[in-house]
Amino acid sequence: MTSVTHGKPTILLVHGAWHGAWCWDKLVPELTAQGWHAITIDLPSASADAGSNAGMYDDARAIRERLDSIDGPVTVLAHSYGGLPATEAAAQAPNVSHLVYLSAFQLNQGDSLASQSAGQLPSGDAGTLPVPDSPAKHLYADVSADEAAHAAERLRPQTIRSFSEPLTDAAWNTITSSYIICEQDEILPVAFQEAMASRADRTHRLPSSHSPFLSMPAELARLITATVARA
Repeated sequence: MTSVTHGKPTILLVHGAWHGAWCWDKLVPELTAQGWHAITIDLPSASADAGSNAGMYDDARAIRERLDSIDGPVTVLAHSYGGLPATEAAAQAPNVSHLVYLSAFQLNQGDSLASQSAGQLPSGDAGTLPVPDSPAKHLYADVSADEAAHAAERLRPQTIRSFSEPLTDAAWNTITSSYIICEQDEILPVAFQEAMASRADRTHRLPSSHSPFLSMPAELARLITATVARA
C-alpha cells in the first residue's frame, strides 16, 4: 500500500482514450517538485492488443484497485475520456477527497461517451477505434512538431465498448470537483467543456490545446496545486 507521509493528498493521474500513463511523463516531475506524490495508471481499454475488449467498467475497476492501494486522501485528475471511469470509480472510493476534470467528460449517471457524441461515435460491445486522424493537429496543436509526432506514435487503439458503457454513478454529486477548461482545444469544443464545467464546484482555464500536460506542464502543475489547495 502506498503511504502518504506529507500534508498533501496523493494525485492519481488518469489518462484519456488512445493514450497511456506515458502521457504524464512531463507533468509528474513538475508535481513532484511542488511536493506532491503523483502516481499514474494504464487503462486497459487502450491497448495494442487487437483482441482487447476491456470497457469503461474495466477501466473503473483498475482505477478503484489503484485507489485501494493508497493510504491517505487522494485527488483524482482525469483527462478527456478518463473522466468517465474516474467518475465511476471514485463513487466507490472513500479516500477520494477531490476530482479534477482536465478537458474531461464530467457526465452524469446513465451517460456514456457514445450517447454524448450525437452519433459521431459507434457503440457496441466489440471492436476497436483506430487512432484519430491528424492527432498532431487535433490532440497536440500547441505541442512542438517533434514531440507531437513522438506522442502520436505511442497512441493505441481504443475499444468501442469503453465508449458505450454508461455511468452507473457520478462521484462528483458527492465529492467536490474542479474543471480545467482548455481554451484552444481542437477535439473537445470549449462550449461543451463549459457545459460540463457547470457541474463542478470551481472552474479554471488554460490557454492550451487538448494536451497541456505536454505543451505547458509547469503551468498545469501550478494550476493543479492552486486548484487542490482551494478545494
